[in-house]
Amino acid sequence: MGELRSRRSVLAVPGSNPRFVDKARGLDTDAFFLDLEDAVAPSEKEAARTTVVRALTDGGWGGRVRSVRVNDTTTEWAYRDVIGVVEGAGADLDSLVLPKVTAARDVEWLDTLLTQIERAVGLPVGRIGIEAQIEDARGLVNVDAIAASSPRLEALVYGPADFMASLTMKSLVVGEQPPGYDTGDAYHYVLMRILTAARANGIQAVDGPYLQIRDVDAFRRSAGRTAALGFDGKWVLHPLQVDAANEVFAPSQEDYDHAELILDAYAHATTVDRRGAVMLGDEMLDEASRKMALVVAGKGRAAGLARTRSFVPDA
Repeated sequence: MGELRSRRSVLAVPGSNPRFVDKARGLDTDAFFLDLEDAVAPSEKEAARTTVVRALTDGGWGGRVRSVRVNDTTTEWAYRDVIGVVEGAGADLDSLVLPKVTAARDVEWLDTLLTQIERAVGLPVGRIGIEAQIEDARGLVNVDAIAASSPRLEALVYGPADFMASLTMKSLVVGEQPPGYDTGDAYHYVLMRILTAARANGIQAVDGPYLQIRDVDAFRRSAGRTAALGFDGKWVLHPLQVDAANEVFAPSQEDYDHAELILDAYAHATTVDRRGAVMLGDEMLDEASRKMALVVAGKGRAAGLARTRSFVPDA
């Protein structure tokens, strides 16, 4: 697996609706997925595969991460989703989103099937990634094994609505605190477990959707909480949410510039001056500083930020 791809904003697009697919091409998202699962009625599943293949092969997606969410492994549609999409549009596909992952075996099944199809149709083996959606208590209990289950795995995705239902939470508002819970964040443990498992295995962590699509301020607050923890991005359901997600999950210009200066100063001091003490103005830097700067600089580069300040070594 190469360098991880930017997923600040991941647009959910119903796979059975050509009008929504065409509109999605014009939105400034880092990534998108064409949905064959919840957004498609059972009677439309087969036709939606054809629509999804055509949408991928027609192109027009620019540099975005191109994904398809297939149905989960307990359904009769899953294997045909994978075969139909990858045989029809595998060269125009970056990853598959597998929903309702409860154990490592779910991801292993998809990995095996992908390898068989890639070999059969002459695609590079292993190029198509997997994003595993954690949506219930079983998935969270097994999240460490899931995160380590396949070299194809690129991201863990939190599915808040199904997760809240699996815990029998007393709430109908996805992404907000359940009524009566006033002692902190009811989702903090869940989010940190997913994030820790992802980071321990070198993959991304993506937050799920906020369903009140016209309340951009509330979306921004929800995204801000997970961005502060270290999540890489969030699913978006409406054009109004796109700009907010791109902004929240990217560093500020000031922080990006500062991170790049830290990297320059550390590299200069340790390779040119060969000094153990590394200074940037009045700031003492060490290896931990460099690692933190790498994170911020990496997110800024992925977001397309350009430097506005240059490093000048002390005379």
